Amino acid sequence: MDKSTHEIRFTQWKQIISQCQNRPKGQTAKQWLADNQIGEKSYYYWFRKVRKEAYRELQDNPPLPAMPGNNDITFAEMLLDNKPKEELFVSFRPAAVIKTSQATVAFSDNISDRMLSRILKEVTHA
Repeated sequence: MDKSTHEIRFTQWKQIISQCQNRPKGQTAKQWLADNQIGEKSYYYWFRKVRKEAYRELQDNPPLPAMPGNNDITFAEMLLDNKPKEELFVSFRPAAVIKTSQATVAFSDNISDRMLSRILKEVTHA
């Protein structure tokens, strides 16, 4: 099989696999394959080939590490718009404030759900 034929078939196999993986809830793969007139043995043969190719690509192109070298976390103070620090805090109007015996946390109304969840998790374990 020449390279272009292989690429076309491989693309078709990936589409079929993707469609089967995204089948309606409650429908089994076997039912989906029968409804779409696809042989079960053929499907799993294609699935195995696509999975092996994906694994081979991962081996050839390993993901980059999140942070190279030293993983120590450091913090730096940043001033915005060259305003004095006192002026920055005066203009902040919190939408919510949580106070514990050890910390006070003020939130703006545009905080992300992910950040809010993370802060609440840390405050409850403090």
